[in-house]
Amino acid sequence: MIIGLTGENCAGKDTVAEYLQKKTFFPISLSDIIREELKAEGKPVTRESLLNKGTELRKKFGPRILAIRSMQKMQPNVNYVVVSIRNPFEVEELRKLPSFSLWYVTAKDDVRFERMKSRGRESDAGTFEEFMKGEQDENKADKLAQQVKEVCKMADITIENNTGFKVLYETADKLLAGLSKDFKADRPTWDQYFMNIAKEVAKRSNCMKRQVAAVIVKDKRIISTGYNGTPRGTTNCNEGGCARCNNYAEGGTKLDECVCSHGEENSIVQASYHGISIKDSSIYTTFSPCLTCTKMIINAGIKEVVYNEAYLLTESAVRLLKESKVILRQVKI
Repeated sequence: MIIGLTGENCAGKDTVAEYLQKKTFFPISLSDIIREELKAEGKPVTRESLLNKGTELRKKFGPRILAIRSMQKMQPNVNYVVVSIRNPFEVEELRKLPSFSLWYVTAKDDVRFERMKSRGRESDAGTFEEFMKGEQDENKADKLAQQVKEVCKMADITIENNTGFKVLYETADKLLAGLSKDFKADRPTWDQYFMNIAKEVAKRSNCMKRQVAAVIVKDKRIISTGYNGTPRGTTNCNEGGCARCNNYAEGGTKLDECVCSHGEENSIVQASYHGISIKDSSIYTTFSPCLTCTKMIINAGIKEVVYNEAYLLTESAVRLLKESKVILRQVKI
């Protein structure tokens, strides 16, 4: 879930952001991108320099640049709260995220002014007139500058923050509960889960021609894995251990010269080596099994074969699997 926060000065955006951080939302600030630029140039970070540098970056790299750079910092499967959104183009870019929601935090002008006075910063406005005049700087006519009012109009949710923390936190909790119905994490199916693991196991393969792996599963639990390569204790294929593979023999030829074991074969042998029964299990393999592996699968008592890609030599293997009543399914990842 990605929640963006916008609103007027001292409306309570930072308070909401801090509360969401306690709810395991990681903070990202578009202003931090500007601060990084100013520090790299050795310039002081002030309100005026942030405004000017932000406009400069939008003119140089396009109006979406702060959002783009912030999105590049995001990791998958993590909740984020994004602050300092001050331009409509930034909202448009963030909306490309499938789980983005923009919250507008607002409060009455006099309430916001009193909050500003209570924080006691020397750089803050001394009078209500100066406070309101400062807001004009955040609403320039220039489309590449800050346009906070226009951003607020684009919000999905508005939070009126004229009372204390308790009401604000309760409001945030209710909003999160409502949004969770729409932003549920995409969980992989069991087939996708085990096939993706098989694809990861395949990266351990030392075969020069093709990286293949298999995962044997029983009761939704992995009981054995295997990838293709030369036998235990011999020279790896990618180190010259298999002459056929290193000479890139034509597919389906000189199979009697190949010293590499297949992924399905190794997963079955590994289970045997460790004394694990694989009867009535399922095997997930990145390629459909060859004839030799098919015979091993049948004799090992495996009840189901789930494959990602179809291997070239499958006709006889498919016939045998059907005859022996072993289920054969393709799950394309």
